[in-house]
Amino acid sequence: MPTHDTLLPAAPWRDLRATEADWAAADPVLLGTLLTQLHLIRAFEEKVLELVGLGLVHGPAHSSIGQEGGAVGSVLPLRASDEVNGSHRGHHQFLAKALHYVAADGLDPKAELDAAAHEVLRKTLAEILGLADGYCKGRGGSMHLRWEEAGALGTNAIVGGGVPLAAGAAWAHRRAGTGDVAVTYFGDGAVNIGSVLETMNLAAAWKLPLCFFIENNRYAVSTTVEEATAEPRLSARGSAFAIPAWKVDGMDPLAVHIAMEEALEVMRNGGGPTVIEADVYRFFHQNGPLPGSAFGYRSKQEEAEWRARDPLTLTAEKMLARALITEAEVEALRARCVAVMDEIAATMVETVDGKRAIKANLWPSPDFRDFGVRGDLSEFAGVRTEELETFQGKVGEAKFVDVVADVMGRRMETDDRIVVLGEDVHRLKGGTNGATRGLSDLFPDRILGTPISENAFAGLGGGMAMDGRYIPVIEFMYPDFMWVAADQVFNQIAKARHMFGGDGAVPLVLRTKVAMGTGYGSQHSMDPAGIFATSPGWRIVAPSTPFDYVGLMNSALRCQDPVLVLEHVDLYASKGPAPLEDLDYFIPLGKAKVVRTGGKMTVLTYLGMVKPTLEVVDRLGLDAEVIDLRCLDRAGLDWACIEASVQKTNNVVIVEQGSLGTTYGPMLASEIQRRLFDWLDQPVAHLCGGEASPSISKVLERAAYVGTEEIEVGLRQVMADQGLPLV
Repeated sequence: MPTHDTLLPAAPWRDLRATEADWAAADPVLLGTLLTQLHLIRAFEEKVLELVGLGLVHGPAHSSIGQEGGAVGSVLPLRASDEVNGSHRGHHQFLAKALHYVAADGLDPKAELDAAAHEVLRKTLAEILGLADGYCKGRGGSMHLRWEEAGALGTNAIVGGGVPLAAGAAWAHRRAGTGDVAVTYFGDGAVNIGSVLETMNLAAAWKLPLCFFIENNRYAVSTTVEEATAEPRLSARGSAFAIPAWKVDGMDPLAVHIAMEEALEVMRNGGGPTVIEADVYRFFHQNGPLPGSAFGYRSKQEEAEWRARDPLTLTAEKMLARALITEAEVEALRARCVAVMDEIAATMVETVDGKRAIKANLWPSPDFRDFGVRGDLSEFAGVRTEELETFQGKVGEAKFVDVVADVMGRRMETDDRIVVLGEDVHRLKGGTNGATRGLSDLFPDRILGTPISENAFAGLGGGMAMDGRYIPVIEFMYPDFMWVAADQVFNQIAKARHMFGGDGAVPLVLRTKVAMGTGYGSQHSMDPAGIFATSPGWRIVAPSTPFDYVGLMNSALRCQDPVLVLEHVDLYASKGPAPLEDLDYFIPLGKAKVVRTGGKMTVLTYLGMVKPTLEVVDRLGLDAEVIDLRCLDRAGLDWACIEASVQKTNNVVIVEQGSLGTTYGPMLASEIQRRLFDWLDQPVAHLCGGEASPSISKVLERAAYVGTEEIEVGLRQVMADQGLPLV
């Protein structure tokens, strides 16, 4: 018969309850601040719901009424330099952090509200209404609240989407050695999502000072916790990753406060992440001013039972029992908070033709629409730019992949903010292709080998970039893996600058390699340029020579926007001209290069297709002008170069390697025909692979992508369509 030993979790998991003795011993200033913040947030949320009822809030308004105790209790132990982020239901957490920032010494429940706290309430309401004077200039609204100065990193409309970003802030805190922490707030609906669980694992493995604060309000819209998981005690997730966890009554602000103090003791002393599960209850439906019972998924009796546990009532009762406040003073506090919100709302709303409306002069200008989609590149003022033909330094032949590692090493030597992270980048003599060769020996604490969890480590990199103290360089082993991390890549990193008002930089580099022709099949072989080009926040560079790689990587690392740096396995082993000593020059973003002049046809290409295109053109003796685009995002296309060439040749062909469905060419062709229609003698030709992705079979793989044979056929056709067929 087998024997069995009971295995125990590696980290403690505890249910914490505040006692009467805790309430009796609590600092009166703390209790007064708890009560004041609770009432301010309650009055704020009631005003928001009132405005929703008047049709003045455009979009959703996820009320936190009933859940204030978890937010206020957990925020008050934090430093101003600690950082928080949250989910779509995040007004209470944002307000708690912002109010604590401007009133670090506490709020007196018997005093008038000071100007700084009043301004927090005003700017937050303006943001929720979509007004120009909001924290994000009206762009974020109810679900995207950010005030970096106060340590509020941004609430997030994607369930669980902000959790990996908070890990990036926590990594920055740990690296900086400040003892600061990050707290990421999310609900029971997010607990089972991959990004949360991936981040728990990564944070635990790397001992990040990150608190996973679970607001368990029992319902993901209308789906109960018990319907969603077999373990409804959500803090149990901590045990799976050896993370210390607390379960606490979130309707008891002091209990939450104590739990957070204990969690902070762990995190500030190098113990890694923590989990706090606070049992709370939203008094209203998922969105809007009606209770959940109005939609039939919970009963009025259940709602009444939870309302009887209101954190505002509990806190007032405990203060009354200690004679710290009177009934009249509690009523006066309530009246003042309501009056403040009435007064603030009155500055934003007017009556027009008998109807309530937002004051027209408060809206952002429509001209503000695209501001901050990307930066203005002012960070490049005064840099030294070079091209191979005019470069004065020593040049020799070098292997492409060696230059990839060399320039990263040079930048890491001169800028200790740069951090490289990805799967196996710290081993195998420079990762799977040698692109980080030697770097882990030189910078062991800045070459970070990650778990296989692209969603988590891409988001962590995004959080590092938004924190601003470090420059992450993320490596995706294959570009197809972007789909695993699509939320972080496209919803978070790409949109962050614009969504939060347009001023915040997101300095991040994402490296990946196109691997068509290597036999890795349809899930490892894509060219991602066409997908990334649809995401306006990304800049895209695609160097085709070692010399260009140095200049473009330097520009990518200096840029204050996220930059995708495309590489190609066909180029890695190739040799080409490269600087032998000077690795410090730049090639401007948005600068294409004419690599062959001609008069009958303009060929636009990039990355691994530049060399085979030149080979075919030269072999056929074509009078063709070949342009290496180098930069592929909409803002980076060099229209001056393209237009000058097309006005000379009157014919355009776009050459790329990948399959039809994700190609870059259609966007470029459409824009060329829109801009240069009168200069074209025929429609723009587009050479790309077949509809199917490359297969494992060598024959089928080769049939799926463009090579020299397809380039020749395409170029011959363009010449024939001009009436100039080649012999």
